[in-house]
Amino acid sequence: MPMNPTDDARLDALRAWLHALPPDLASVDLDTLTRASDDAGSRRYFRLRGRVADGPGASGAAGTLIAVDAPPPEKTREFVAVRALLAEAGVAVPAIYAASPDDGFMLLEDFGDQPYLAALREATPTQAADLLHDAFGALQRWQSHSRPDVLPAFDEAFLRREMELMPEWFLGRHLGLEVDDTIRGKLAPVFDALVANALAQPRVFMHRDFMPRNLMVREGDGNPGVLDFQDAVYGPVTYDAISLLRDGFISWEEDFELDCLIRYWSRARAAGVPVDPDFGEYYRQAEWMGLQRHLKILGLFCRLNYRDGKSRYLADLPRFLGYARRVGSRYQPLFPLVRLLDSVEGRLPAVGYTF
Repeated sequence: MPMNPTDDARLDALRAWLHALPPDLASVDLDTLTRASDDAGSRRYFRLRGRVADGPGASGAAGTLIAVDAPPPEKTREFVAVRALLAEAGVAVPAIYAASPDDGFMLLEDFGDQPYLAALREATPTQAADLLHDAFGALQRWQSHSRPDVLPAFDEAFLRREMELMPEWFLGRHLGLEVDDTIRGKLAPVFDALVANALAQPRVFMHRDFMPRNLMVREGDGNPGVLDFQDAVYGPVTYDAISLLRDGFISWEEDFELDCLIRYWSRARAAGVPVDPDFGEYYRQAEWMGLQRHLKILGLFCRLNYRDGKSRYLADLPRFLGYARRVGSRYQPLFPLVRLLDSVEGRLPAVGYTF
């Protein structure tokens, strides 16, 4: 359904910005403006019909476009800059037809309405492996173009700040625990080990949210559309690969994960991406890196519920707890985390997976 122009002030401002675009740049039909999606932040995406004068889709015929409302301090300037880096690497990213970073508005190419997540849920194992192989190909191209001093560093302070979401929002707010010295004593060596693992790895360009929800199926060329890249950093080489496979919204059997990861690792090595030459060590690095991300997300999803009123994310907490237990139970330095989860298990709400 078209959006009511009086829904909110930001939407009214977006409409006014779109209406004021020079006709030699783009012309849009505001009566067709509909909500396309939103995300865990405050960004919103709208689809509408229109024409653009230059760039992909500029045939002169009317098509669909994406209007983005990313209120400051959302990272519109970063989106524009990282898009250029990804495009330089041969990764498919949406064309930017117009942008106003000060306002937080953009008009983008529309990559359609088939996200990887939906395609993977409906895919056969062979189809899923092919889709993920294509996604890993895009990742390898992005990583192969890495260079220092371009993107923000994913450093120790960044890593620890992310993991602190877990005790604050998952243990403290969600479970109602007092995060005392005993709990801190169990978490501290695990956090230290995960930080050391991350900092010891070679650094590459890192999307930071390279997951099926941020990839779009594009017909014909096997090069998925990549979205939501404004938070990109320079960080550990295993981060994006494990993020793709151990996602918050879909899970795989471990033998399938291993097959996909070995294929990517072989391709990455051949392309000069600085993955560890021993796959066993690379896999350990990836598992520990994934655990750092999953601890962050346990806290982040709780914060989205209690602070931002986005309750739908709580349903996937058991998936992340499962990931954390699986990894924590394999490696002696991570055992204190499993003991902590064992001690609070009776407090965990009974929430199932969503599919």
